[in-house]
Amino acid sequence: MGGLTHEVVGRVEESGPELAALADENESLGRLSDRTVELLRSAGVVRLLQPKEHGGFGACPRDFAEAVMAVARHDGAAGWVCGVVGVHPWELAQMDPRLAHEVWDADPDTWIASPYMPNGIAEPVEGGYVLSGRWPFSSGSDHCRWDFLGALVGDGKGGPAGPITVLHVVLPRSDYEIIDGTWDVVGLSGTGSKDVVVDRAFVPEYRTVRQEAVQDGAAAEAIGLTDTLYRLPFASMFPLGITAAVIGICEGALALHLGQQKDRVAVTGVQVRDDPYVLYAAGEAAAEIAASRVQLIDGISRLYEKAGSGRQITIEDRADVRRNQVRCAWRAVSALDEIFARSGGNAIRRGNPIQRYWRDAHVGLQHMIHVPGTAYHANALARMGLELPEAMRVLI
Repeated sequence: MGGLTHEVVGRVEESGPELAALADENESLGRLSDRTVELLRSAGVVRLLQPKEHGGFGACPRDFAEAVMAVARHDGAAGWVCGVVGVHPWELAQMDPRLAHEVWDADPDTWIASPYMPNGIAEPVEGGYVLSGRWPFSSGSDHCRWDFLGALVGDGKGGPAGPITVLHVVLPRSDYEIIDGTWDVVGLSGTGSKDVVVDRAFVPEYRTVRQEAVQDGAAAEAIGLTDTLYRLPFASMFPLGITAAVIGICEGALALHLGQQKDRVAVTGVQVRDDPYVLYAAGEAAAEIAASRVQLIDGISRLYEKAGSGRQITIEDRADVRRNQVRCAWRAVSALDEIFARSGGNAIRRGNPIQRYWRDAHVGLQHMIHVPGTAYHANALARMGLELPEAMRVLI
């Protein structure tokens, strides 16, 4: 695994001041600016989990999480897009090799968007499927040339066939429409997570994979992919970048808070640096956010080491990682709430970036992978040695 900072993280830090300066523009645009994307491509964040033979780094998940955090510290929207879009090369590597050549041969910096929710119906036809549907929350879609979409195998009558089969399908930009005006939100505005629509697009069989095959490692095994990176569970990898972005946002907010409070004078005439209550809250928040970072990285690193040594990753292992991943996101945002409440009245001004960090962090918690109920419930069952219901296993 190694303990040194990955070169990509170093490049992100070098471009950090410019990324931060572009954050307001991204929010106004409702998507990432072209310059922001240029900086991210140059740093190589989205290529970290991409196979080396296709121009990627084939890096360990820890490096990916740290790079996403580094981006999000400067701009939450940019970090979010890196966290979401950056996982897609990991899954694409486990699909039919023809698809990887289609996507990356001409340009290894080609990005792929997604919403994985099965909002479409894929009707079986000779050689593949005909897909129709509408999907919200396609983060970074303006800068992506392909899209991962979730779909249910159809019954030939416009409805899902039984038993339910969920596919992940990959479409080129020519086969779907991005709907402008569908991303009007209170936070993470710069992610451009717009709706996409597909109207009877033909999807060849080789551009599809069964969701359960990615969840249990069967997809990688089927094509003889033995790298440790691609033997990790989907439900551990998919949340990684999203939660890393939330933690990075909280780290950025903390740094900004400390910088602003250093010379602030309260209405009482007391310098904030002499206010023990504000400083106590800042110290406690720093510890909580640091603990969140460590817990997230530790969880995925343990799975990576276990897979690398040939040991089986158990349902208990997966449930522990999901439990902790959810908890560390909530812990970090709760810590941000404590310092935001003590940042003074000027914190609510739109010209003060700390309010954007606060809004972005809370919108990040709205993602379904941060819903605690199912993750905690499943972990308790797994820890008791009891069987998890099938519907509960999908994201464990």
